[in-house]
Amino acid sequence: MARIVMKFGGTSMAGIERIRSVAARVKREVDAGNQVAVVVSAMAGETDRLVGFCREASSLYDPREYDVVVAAGEQITSGLLAIALQAAGVPARSWLGWQLPIQTDAAHAKARIGEIAVDALAASMAAGEVAVIPGFQGLAEDGRVTTLGRGGSDTSAVAVAAAIKADRCDIYTDVDGVYTTDPRIVPRARKLNKVTYEEMLELASVGAKVLQTRSVGLAMKEQVRVQVLSSFTGPDAPMADTLPGTMIVGEEEAGQQENGDVERQLITGIAHDKNEAKITLTSVPDQPGAVSAIFEPLAAANINVDMIIQNIAHNHGSTDVTFTVPSADLARSLEALNQARESIGFAELVHDTRVAKVSVVGVGMRSHAGVASTMFTTLGKRGINIQAISTSEIKVSVLIHEDETELAVRMLHTAYGLDAADAAA
Repeated sequence: MARIVMKFGGTSMAGIERIRSVAARVKREVDAGNQVAVVVSAMAGETDRLVGFCREASSLYDPREYDVVVAAGEQITSGLLAIALQAAGVPARSWLGWQLPIQTDAAHAKARIGEIAVDALAASMAAGEVAVIPGFQGLAEDGRVTTLGRGGSDTSAVAVAAAIKADRCDIYTDVDGVYTTDPRIVPRARKLNKVTYEEMLELASVGAKVLQTRSVGLAMKEQVRVQVLSSFTGPDAPMADTLPGTMIVGEEEAGQQENGDVERQLITGIAHDKNEAKITLTSVPDQPGAVSAIFEPLAAANINVDMIIQNIAHNHGSTDVTFTVPSADLARSLEALNQARESIGFAELVHDTRVAKVSVVGVGMRSHAGVASTMFTTLGKRGINIQAISTSEIKVSVLIHEDETELAVRMLHTAYGLDAADAAA
């Protein structure tokens, strides 16, 4: 018998028939003798609808009341799934975020989970009852409902799995696993059997949409084995414990390939993100503290900065500084910089939203030279200009014109031997 957390996203819960299909899938796990907790998202499109109501009511809405409104979507699907399970003969009950409770901080609309009380939940599961838990929501210390930010149900599921010491956290979504890149761009992209926490964290942070970044970071911290698999398979599909999807695990387990060598695959995947904006400040004084003056107001506005380039100083003692921010934060970034213009001392503020970030990720980079060279050479041969570069131990990212994104992804996928016909599955 295993203890399993199953998470179903909005497309899986989009209507009663799909909820019944989810109930049938959960029943299979229960009939196999497993203890099951289910975390659910709101129906597809429901959160957007509720957010729209908040904006219509007031453009300056209270974040605390916003959370009350948008948390309702998951409450509805948790109750409906519990009803569907009961109708299928499976003992089940819903547990709202405040009933467990799932304790969070008070950062409304982007709260972080502190701890989850599991005594009552564990007792219910041990008695054979399926626990249905709404994702995305929690409870602040002052008793107010909180939400975790978009995609937060993934984080809820991992947190619940960590709290109840689950054997596995299965994330059911509209894709059947993690691929070497977006198969809509590269039809020969391969589904990966295993990916390390670090690789998935990098892939999620640079544009892969399969899992929320925070959920991967939490899984790595708590060593929760996470599996990504499709909820859109027939009733005769293999059971989840036969690993039909992609497992997100520690490096040691991920390295247990046919030859037992984690370095067998140099590059794990290629991600892209068009939600980037480039900002350049011209003629910034080339003196100590100048760069700090640029990024302090951005940090104060909670704006994340990614790639940073400082050019060689001009003859007259000034330099240009270029960096990227999420495109959604561009307006706030420009406002913060313009307000600090006198203290920074720049001449001109230039921005460009027609850019995209393309990244190659793989733990094999730690022990192999030439990864960046291959990337730069491949792009150069096709005349793709690199505007900025950032690296980590297992990632190389470049900023290019957005119109060249798909070409770059296809060329790099082939260059690193990731095409299905060129590499072992």
